[in-house]
Amino acid sequence: MHPAPRAARPAARRLGTGAENRRRPRLRFVLAGFAAVALAGASIATAVNATAAVPPPPSGWTTVFSDDFTGAAGTGVNTGNWLYDLGHGYAGGAGNWGTGEVESMTNSTANVFQDGAGHLVIKPIRDGSGNWTSGRIETQRTDFAAPAGGKLRIEASLQQPNVSGAAALGYWPAFWALGAAARPVGATNWPGIGEWDIMEDINGLSSEFGTLHCGVSPGGPCNETTGIGSGQRACGGCQTAYHTYALEYDRSVSPEQLRWYLDGNNFFTVNANQVDATTWNNATHHGFFIILNVAMGGGFPAAFGGGPTGSTASGVPMNVDYVAVYTSSGGGTTTSPPPPPPTTGGGGGGGVNAYGTIQAESANAQSGTQTETTTDTGGGLDVGFIANGDWLQFNNVNFSSTAAHQFSGRVASGAAGGVSGLVEVRLDSRSNAPIGSFAIANTGGWQSWRTVPANISAVTGTHTVFITFTSGQPADFVNINWLTFGH
Repeated sequence: MHPAPRAARPAARRLGTGAENRRRPRLRFVLAGFAAVALAGASIATAVNATAAVPPPPSGWTTVFSDDFTGAAGTGVNTGNWLYDLGHGYAGGAGNWGTGEVESMTNSTANVFQDGAGHLVIKPIRDGSGNWTSGRIETQRTDFAAPAGGKLRIEASLQQPNVSGAAALGYWPAFWALGAAARPVGATNWPGIGEWDIMEDINGLSSEFGTLHCGVSPGGPCNETTGIGSGQRACGGCQTAYHTYALEYDRSVSPEQLRWYLDGNNFFTVNANQVDATTWNNATHHGFFIILNVAMGGGFPAAFGGGPTGSTASGVPMNVDYVAVYTSSGGGTTTSPPPPPPTTGGGGGGGVNAYGTIQAESANAQSGTQTETTTDTGGGLDVGFIANGDWLQFNNVNFSSTAAHQFSGRVASGAAGGVSGLVEVRLDSRSNAPIGSFAIANTGGWQSWRTVPANISAVTGTHTVFITFTSGQPADFVNINWLTFGH
């Protein structure tokens, strides 16, 4: 969610294989830690049972807040823990909550209530005139913070609204946190005070989006109003069962990290050194408050098909089993975070083997792209939605002492006639000249794959490899499944 106006998120993935199904233009965004990374160390246990208790903290952690929503059926929330947001925005803040959403938030038990079975229910409702009401609650406390040298974990077990297709258009459930300084001024200091989107889904896609908002808007170091985000991640079963969503802010490592988890799996990470120190500190080094809500409409759903419409179903709730906050104390020192697993098998001297198959979706960072399911041999994911100026970054690629002279990419294109581009290889900086490239145009469809070779200048040693994409047209022109190098 976003308390200040912002343009649409990336639009939905295409459904077919022809250029006519290509998505609308979307804002570019940079995400680091593009590959899902499993971090070592203790982790809070996940809970996906419909009536799971708040998990106890593991050794070294302390529970600093929790709500299991055990109130009587039909009652509102515990106002010692929560406050209700009302209407279409904060007093003195942006209208329509800054996002273009259309509902009016209420404190009615028709919209926000406990079900008597250990759940909070947030239910959007359309009245006979077509007007929507829904619920949005915030923690009273605004002091959820990671101690210096320690960690903070914000977690909830919840079920996304169980609705899909035309009936889901406009639904926008969210679990997120805002910097404490937002509350006194109606979030007019967004995004500098930090916003951590732990779970968002739109239009019943059964997806998960994680995002950090920071810096200034528009643009700035965090590419607002889009932010630094995970992109759309599949979340199978998240509408029909309870799943655990969490964010950890880790100040015990250097650089500091924000890590997003789905059912205990770390699927997205942002490192402090992705932005300048002032931007990072302003977005993290203070208290936060937690927000749960279901919005209807706005820029994000609009980017994925729009809504709400006359076909949108009324009364499909987001159900929340528990919310919990944990901290661990720092020891006064920091250590380096565990490294991500290698993209492929080792290359003799360590790092990623340049002569193995390097999966495109394992990039350590990227700009402008999204992953999608591929029908290429071997299945899995490819990286698509690639247009001029997009790029992928692969760290620590080991070419060994025997020089590589060739590069091959597994690519597909459903670009329209007259649309083509270059797939380029650059070493150590995106501003360095390419050491080789190949051209690509329509291959017969976005899942019609071919392996295209190219000669490159001789390369030895270990490098950061950038795959950059250049085109004279603004339209998307290529998907890439994997790459490799040869002697």
